[in-house]
Amino acid sequence: MNKRGSIWQTEKTAVIQMKSLINPALTAFLIFLTSCQSGRALFDPVKKYPSNTLKEDFTIFRKVLEKNHPGLYWFTPKDSMDYYFDSSYRSIRDSMTEPQFKNLLSYVTAKIDCGHTSVRYSKKFSHYLDTAKIKLFPFGIKAWEDTLVATINLNRWDSRIKRGSQILSIDAMPAQKLIDTFFEYTVTDAYSMTGKYQSISNGFNFGSLYTSLFGIKDSLDLVYYDDNGVEKQEWFKAYDQKSDSNQRFARINEKKDSLKTEKKSRNRQFQTRSIEIDTASSIAYMTLATFSNGNRLRKFFRKSFRTLDKRHIRNLIIDLRSNGGGDAGNSTLLTRYIIDKKFKLADSLYANNRHSNYDKYVGNIMFYRMLMVFLTKKEEDGKYHFGYFERHYFHPKSSHHYGGDVYLMTGGNSFSATTLFTGAIKGQKNVTIVGEETGGSYYGNNAWMIPDATLPNTGIRFRLPLFHLVVDRNRIKDGHGVMPDVTVVPTLEAIKYSIDYKGQKVLDLIRLKNATGNALVR
Repeated sequence: MNKRGSIWQTEKTAVIQMKSLINPALTAFLIFLTSCQSGRALFDPVKKYPSNTLKEDFTIFRKVLEKNHPGLYWFTPKDSMDYYFDSSYRSIRDSMTEPQFKNLLSYVTAKIDCGHTSVRYSKKFSHYLDTAKIKLFPFGIKAWEDTLVATINLNRWDSRIKRGSQILSIDAMPAQKLIDTFFEYTVTDAYSMTGKYQSISNGFNFGSLYTSLFGIKDSLDLVYYDDNGVEKQEWFKAYDQKSDSNQRFARINEKKDSLKTEKKSRNRQFQTRSIEIDTASSIAYMTLATFSNGNRLRKFFRKSFRTLDKRHIRNLIIDLRSNGGGDAGNSTLLTRYIIDKKFKLADSLYANNRHSNYDKYVGNIMFYRMLMVFLTKKEEDGKYHFGYFERHYFHPKSSHHYGGDVYLMTGGNSFSATTLFTGAIKGQKNVTIVGEETGGSYYGNNAWMIPDATLPNTGIRFRLPLFHLVVDRNRIKDGHGVMPDVTVVPTLEAIKYSIDYKGQKVLDLIRLKNATGNALVR
């Protein structure tokens, strides 16, 4: 039996993997956290929950998923998921802290292969982490394949590791082993490895994962390449917020606070959606960092495509590399401005049920259940289908529809509604996708309504998608995201010198077409 068709690893192997959950270094780290909070004795971050209490929470965690999650066995079969649930439950032999138990739940959640299902700390622990000035993993890290590259060094006085420095190992763990370990706790849709690489690379996620699994020490033992390509092994101090925050972050907060509310709103909207037009070269560059409501996207799309039409712009670049999705209504509207045929949002969109014995653990569940009563109908398969979207066809916009060449830039952060948009126009004659595989699944996802469930004893929360969406049943269910027409991947040089390698590739394609008159041959 294998991982996707059946059980692929023995219980002994799983237990060995889970030993990192109770790593002594993590315990030491939590004790350190407590020492940082000597004046705040009301919350104890190193509190240990008895095994019977943890088992009760774990059982509720499992039952909530089994009763409600519509894609629990979509990419990982039931016998495999049962194995992960059972072996993880049996590994709870002693008391655990909240971070240790969260790691255990994250390990199981990652096996679902659903990027919309993830685990978070309790509200109290999250607040504690936000306010405790603890020492941090000192580097931002970009990861791909077997490569780790620093993107920032928080210790500004230390010039040994800088942007573009390649790190070979940390505390005697090679780059590949670190990546493989983090993947065991990282969620993504199906088998999109690009999504996992990007997830552990976003912001300071790499450091957060490292701290969560192994704890943080005063210093880290790194093997890396210096500026001359010479391999070196040296110790690097953790980042101490106490000594730096008064100077560095105080200035940042002061600058933020000085912005007026209206200006803040304008800046946020510009960062989430903007368009720049070069009439001389007939190129428009649209940045879309989200499809979420609250960003006036409908007005933005209307004005943008009216301007493109009026100025006869022949090339439209849409940057979706940071777009994690949002409201499908917004992504559908953008699709209508570009697509050249009618389309459906989904062939299938359904929930498992309208009621569960475990609803009391799910936030705002009455609101979602009421929506289901009015919007869904039980079909012969026993599922509650959102029939409108299964039947309704959307048509291309008649006003200011864009017929020029479209270049979509995608990557591992292109997820959810962004994948719906990208997948809908993939293969269209005037559309070229440049970059990397999307983090969201091309075949479909589990999303639509996503409340938080909260475990009663630890307060740990996890996202619970209620609807299962299949975009097109005729697509091959291979577990991949939307694949690019032109693949462009990171390089050490691009990271080091902050080169927009995907953007440059798109401009090269436009120049090539202008010179030869030929578009990309698919």
